[in-house]
Amino acid sequence: MSEVTNNRGERIVTVDIKDEMREAYLSYAMSVIVGRALPDVRDGLKPVQRRILYSMYEMGLRSTQAYRKSARVVGDVLGKYHPHGDMAVYDALVRMAQDFTFRYPLVDGHGNFGSIDGDPPAAMRYTEVRMASIAEEMLRDIEKETVDFMPNFDESAQEPVVLPASFPQLLANGASGIAVGMATNIPPHNLSELIDGALLLIDRPQASWKDLLKVIPGPDFPTYGKVIGRKGIKDYFHTGRGKLVIRGEAEVEEIGKGKKAIVIKELPYQVNKASLVEHIARLVQEKKLNDIGEVRDESDREGIRVVLELKKGANPQFILNYLYKHTALQVSFGVILLALVNGRPEVMGMVEALRHFIEHRKEVVLRRSTFELRRAEERIHLVEGFLKALDMIDMVIETIRSSSNVEEARERLMIRFGFTEKQAQAILEMRLQRLVALEREKLQKEHQELLQKIQELKKILSDQQTLFEVIKKELLEIKEKFGDARRTRIVEEEETIEEIDLVPEEDVVITLTRDGYVKRVALEAYRRQGRGGKGVSAMNIKEEDVVSQVAVSTTLHRVLFFTSKGRAFQLLAYQLPEASRQAKGTHLVNLLPLEEGERVFSFLTLKDFGEARYLFMVTSRGKVKRLDLLELVSITRRGIRVIKLDEDEELSRVFLTSGSEEIFVVSAGGYAIRFLEEEVRSMGRSASGVRGITLRNGDEVVGACSLSGARFVLVVSERGMGKKLDLSDFPCHHRGGKGLRVMRVSQRTGKVVDILPICEEGDVLVSTQKGMLIRINSLEIPVQGRITQGVRLIRLDRGDSISSLALVEKE
Repeated sequence: MSEVTNNRGERIVTVDIKDEMREAYLSYAMSVIVGRALPDVRDGLKPVQRRILYSMYEMGLRSTQAYRKSARVVGDVLGKYHPHGDMAVYDALVRMAQDFTFRYPLVDGHGNFGSIDGDPPAAMRYTEVRMASIAEEMLRDIEKETVDFMPNFDESAQEPVVLPASFPQLLANGASGIAVGMATNIPPHNLSELIDGALLLIDRPQASWKDLLKVIPGPDFPTYGKVIGRKGIKDYFHTGRGKLVIRGEAEVEEIGKGKKAIVIKELPYQVNKASLVEHIARLVQEKKLNDIGEVRDESDREGIRVVLELKKGANPQFILNYLYKHTALQVSFGVILLALVNGRPEVMGMVEALRHFIEHRKEVVLRRSTFELRRAEERIHLVEGFLKALDMIDMVIETIRSSSNVEEARERLMIRFGFTEKQAQAILEMRLQRLVALEREKLQKEHQELLQKIQELKKILSDQQTLFEVIKKELLEIKEKFGDARRTRIVEEEETIEEIDLVPEEDVVITLTRDGYVKRVALEAYRRQGRGGKGVSAMNIKEEDVVSQVAVSTTLHRVLFFTSKGRAFQLLAYQLPEASRQAKGTHLVNLLPLEEGERVFSFLTLKDFGEARYLFMVTSRGKVKRLDLLELVSITRRGIRVIKLDEDEELSRVFLTSGSEEIFVVSAGGYAIRFLEEEVRSMGRSASGVRGITLRNGDEVVGACSLSGARFVLVVSERGMGKKLDLSDFPCHHRGGKGLRVMRVSQRTGKVVDILPICEEGDVLVSTQKGMLIRINSLEIPVQGRITQGVRLIRLDRGDSISSLALVEKE
């Protein structure tokens, strides 16, 4: 920073813009942290909440007084203490009155203060408020110098820095707030349990969070519900951070003859009921919850009741688990127990939070006792003067009557009888009715009581054990007056029934078209036929579309889809739309988040990621790549990149290997190469691969497989010709060669379209581009030499051709 003066005598200050912005931002951040967003650990209130309660206290809006317009309170808070927007103040006021937001509401509201459905409150000119009875405990003894005060924003009034807070409000009602670079999210707890926890820490200062868990089992939300598992509770009790799983309460009820319904009676904390009902209805409409016939909200003043009427034969447990997984009937609550400690934000465990409250109560009781001791000593001093004056009342009266003015009378009383100035002044102001005998007895009684009170107060101030006894007594009184039963149940973590656990395992045929339509059909729909048959229709497809791949799997297998941009996606087979043999299926753009212009080339089915070690990929340009299968374990919904493809390159085939197998790659021109998998090193996900086969002009790779355990390779051409090739006639070479002929390609056979390794007897599915499919026994296909054309496997319609092969495993 530098400073100069111009020719007009004006000072010009030069500052570094970075330093100025840094200082300005830090000032703003601290203002938000300390002045708006975070609660104080002592009274658990944010500044706006504290100012609302103090304004209501000043206005005399006690729980026993009449309600007053909310606008009056908001105006008073704005005008005297909180120079921000009126809606910010009113929103805070509303939340303090909502019994579904605060476990122990601090404001008693009269009128519309919103609902659990997310309905907004009425305008502040319509609603009325007063302090709730428990809020008075937040301000008790504030007039006894128990807390510090500070000037308000324009120094026209004083406001409390913190409230005396007779109970641990921070933990009882919780708090949430987003500051700059930090946030707090504290769940509410049961008041009775919190007080028991505070008493435990007073009696056993060295008690741990594990000891505290025995008296405070966990959070207690105003909307009931249940917390699943105890790990998250233990985490935030210990460290101040944890993740809770909160679930609403739902039961299965009989609602008529043979009719059942799932009835939701409790919601997780801060879940909007109307939004939940709307979400469930949308899932039903989108046919993701086909077993729900009707959704009704029958909630009333008695409580929440959302009825999900089930269709006949529906599995209620499956639907409940789906709702828990996909809707707000089960939510996570991330606990961050952060509050201001001596003006600084600090994350703390439950033990630390309660200890800070206890320290605050110690200071409040000490300051109150000091105040009351001073007042008691001042009063007993006057009472002693009254009693002394009554003993010589005639002389006192005579002295007063003979004085010419008040100052003279005061001086003469002090000189003649030894009264202090305060005693003499009090005697002069004493009413004549105090001279009766009864008044003397009252003064003597008051004197004894004051002596006893002074003794007790001095003991509180000098003996910490006595101080703690006072704190414990007052906490027990709060518990007796406001304590209630726990609402939220804490249950052990259940062995959740996953969606996949409720799906029966069945053999299915998965079909993919070149344009990206996919479906699954039960394998039973395709009966076995003899070689040379016509087959059955497997799919009605558009004229310009063709079937590109068929595979046999089960409903519980994973299906990995590979796209033109080298990405992989994962679905479970049962998540694919089930359809009839003739149905076109569903386009994958409805199931996967594909980018514009991206299409699925190939897919692979596997039981689990322990089934093999590597994923082996072969492209249409003859490149091969080996990828560790563990790279695919964490596939997200957005997919992951598995290979880098050139613009004119496609994935021809993808399959699993163990790492020490033989690879067989075949081209459309009828040439194939056999090489060891070890010749292809394992690569990263972004690699493009290495040369597997050198293709002749105009040729491309159409098939590839692993030869693990295989005796034969079935080769099929586009005109429906096929044969089994004895692998002993096909020697192993190094990768990158041009390969040997495996089929004599002619106009009669057409180009080679696919290969399939054959171990023993089994059924083979042969599919055509127009959606026909035939299932034949592999024993009916003869073994022939490398140069032969094969035999006819299927009679094709005019213009149709073979698209792919799939093996039906022998049971």
